Amino acid sequence: MALERKRKLSFTTKTKNYVRINMKELIASEHAPAAIGPYSHGTTYGDLIFTSGQLPVDSATGKVVEGGITAQSHQSLTNLKHVLEAGNGSLDTVLKTTCYLANISDFAEFNKVYAEFFQKDCPARSCFAVKDLPLGVLIEVEAIASKK
Repeated sequence: MALERKRKLSFTTKTKNYVRINMKELIASEHAPAAIGPYSHGTTYGDLIFTSGQLPVDSATGKVVEGGITAQSHQSLTNLKHVLEAGNGSLDTVLKTTCYLANISDFAEFNKVYAEFFQKDCPARSCFAVKDLPLGVLIEVEAIASKK
């Protein structure tokens, strides 16, 4: 787990003098696959965690998992779990997910796998069918969560 800290000081005057410290941390999970572009696995700001979209890539091989939507959904959600844990969160602290499917006919099968990961107190969710996803995958999942 690696967190990179960036500090920004903001001074405001007029009626008051005060210092506000904003802190953004970058999340890097050693258990999630490497990013395929110029982005981090996620960021935190205060008690909030924002993940990048997680693709169904096996971190050990760096390859897209085979086995259709079921296997790819499982891998994407497993990668999401690893990123959340690296940011001091968990699946239990997820507030909202956004899911992208390459084929909306995979929606029912995706829901079965999703229900294995979110068994109670399910977070808010949006799910969209999109024309294409990176690497030709069938699914991508991102989340907003709170720290534990």
